[in-house]
Amino acid sequence: MRFSVSIPVMTAALALSVATASAEQITFVSQGGAYQEAQTKAILNPAAKLLGITINQDSAPDAWPVLKTQAATGKPIWDVIDAPTTICVRGGDQGMVEKLDFSKIPTAASMPAQYKTPYSVAYEFYSSVLAYNKKKFASKAPQTWADFWDVKAFPGTRALRNHPQATMEAALLADGVPADKLYPLDVDRAFKKLEQIKPHITVWWTSGAQSAQLLADGEIDMEMAWNGRVAAVMKEGAPVSFTFNQGLLQETSLCIVKGAPNLETAYKFVNAAMTPDIQANFPAYIDYGPGNPAAYATGKISPERATQMPSAPENAAKQVLVSQAWWASPAGEDAIKRWAGFVQK
Repeated sequence: MRFSVSIPVMTAALALSVATASAEQITFVSQGGAYQEAQTKAILNPAAKLLGITINQDSAPDAWPVLKTQAATGKPIWDVIDAPTTICVRGGDQGMVEKLDFSKIPTAASMPAQYKTPYSVAYEFYSSVLAYNKKKFASKAPQTWADFWDVKAFPGTRALRNHPQATMEAALLADGVPADKLYPLDVDRAFKKLEQIKPHITVWWTSGAQSAQLLADGEIDMEMAWNGRVAAVMKEGAPVSFTFNQGLLQETSLCIVKGAPNLETAYKFVNAAMTPDIQANFPAYIDYGPGNPAAYATGKISPERATQMPSAPENAAKQVLVSQAWWASPAGEDAIKRWAGFVQK
């Protein structure tokens, strides 16, 4: 059977084919779960609409081994990674992450210098906070890490994360090290202080979900936990609370894979994602704070909601910004290796 197609139809089809072939896109990688769902609504969808690009997504709770594998092939398929800053810095030092050209990310220009590294820009903040059962501590609630270590004045079951980052900082704060004198960490002193509290730790938790469940079930009276996990338990009616005082402020960052197949579009995305107006969407979907402090001046985040955000200026001032550069250094890597032996013995 023979058939014919008109010239206008052929022209339209050709135009569509060219547009599809030339449409800008990136592959964005995050950590999965509720967090990635929230950022899709808060950041990815608005950025894609603003730029007119397609954002393909992948998830990797631990991006490091996959990043190494892609780098080894010489043909990475990822463009932008949302990951702990240490991964961005280590990846940059080892030639797997692009050294950022910040002239292409003007929205980050006014951000504090400590929120940026040569390879990354802070994307969102969370905090490791001191959380506690309000019924257990009805008359006097713990407010410092020294209180956490004081098992006589604050008796009860305790839990800490099974990871040295933030945990070692808390130990040093409990031992009287001033917040502005923490780094470089005195590793020996931190482990000595941790040995004191170790017999009183009922659980060394390994996931945010586990830490939240410990609080919700009343199994633990006091613990270090991520603020978003504690807030979720509070919303469900559990008699728990937390303080941002001496919280350990941590961030995930955006970095670009070395040899990214869509490098220029990746830069466009990072710049859009750091726009204060788009960053201000975060608190509407999750209890983690915008990486760009200018988001708090957009008017999109209510004063009440800002009080719940770890990166809000008033809350950030009460906390210690964890040095991701130190944790990415050989000293930090050695501390992580030493941690495994400490927990197991």
